[in-house]
Amino acid sequence: MRHLNKMLQAQEEKEEIDMTPMLDVVFILLIFFIVTASFVKEGGIDVNRPEAATAVKKERANILVAISDKGDIWINKRKVDIRSVQANIERLKAENPQGTVVIQADKKSTTDTLIKVMDSARAAGVFDVSIAAQDA
Repeated sequence: MRHLNKMLQAQEEKEEIDMTPMLDVVFILLIFFIVTASFVKEGGIDVNRPEAATAVKKERANILVAISDKGDIWINKRKVDIRSVQANIERLKAENPQGTVVIQADKKSTTDTLIKVMDSARAAGVFDVSIAAQDA
């Protein structure tokens, strides 16, 4: 009887499925997809951009700054003061050294605000500054 009981236990042990390799593969795939995912960044508000016949799509725009028609400045979905634009761009530039700045200015925003944002970006060390426009 003991011999039969030992055989049944040995057979039960053999029938177990080891889930560890499958879990390893799932975690490796998860890490791969997280690392390779490109996250869409937004300025924080929708702006009515001006039209331009020579508008070109910028592929690697990492730092988006939006200027509303009232002159409000938005970075990463947060309204910021003109005095803190440089510090915010410096922080985002530190996170991504190859980052470029794209300013999404509303048609009705003033040039004064646009120039101040551009100056702040250049003072933060980003010289690749673009202004967003729609295709005409």
